[in-house]
Parts: sequence; C-alpha cells; structure tokens
Amino acid sequence: MSKPYWRKTRAVTALLLLLWFLVCVFSCVYAGPLNAYVFLGFPLGFYFAAQGSLLIFLLILCLYACYMNRLDRRQQGDDSREN
Repeated sequence: MSKPYWRKTRAVTALLLLLWFLVCVFSCVYAGPLNAYVFLGFPLGFYFAAQGSLLIFLLILCLYACYMNRLDRRQQGDDSREN
C-alpha cells in the first residue's frame, strides 16, 4: 500500500469522525429548543437525538464503505500496473 492511499484513508476517516462528533454534539445542544415542536408524537429534539442521529451514523458508515471500496479498487489497479 502506498503513502497516498493511507493519507486518503486517514483523511476520510478523520472527516467522517468529525462529522459524527458534530452530529452528536449539535443534536444534544439544540434538543431543548427543538422540543417545542412535536413530530410523530415525540418532541422534535428527542426525535432528532434518538432517530435522526442514528440515521446520520448509518449514512456515514455507508459513505465510508463506498469510498473505501472505490479507493481499494483503484489501489489494486495501480498495484497490478506496477508488477
């Protein structure tokens, strides 16, 4: 594996972890004001914190898997050309 591969891997991992952190923090910080609204019988802040953050986390996992699959395929193609 080449250095650019690991650099890209670390960069996308750090970016997605930052996104995950921001979703956790902001869903809790803004839960109070959002609780003034009701969605599907639950306060909106609770709904975002309990359900919305889980959906965002699932989306982050899917994005990571798709990106890494594409990067791995590209890396395997580059390795086969070197041999």
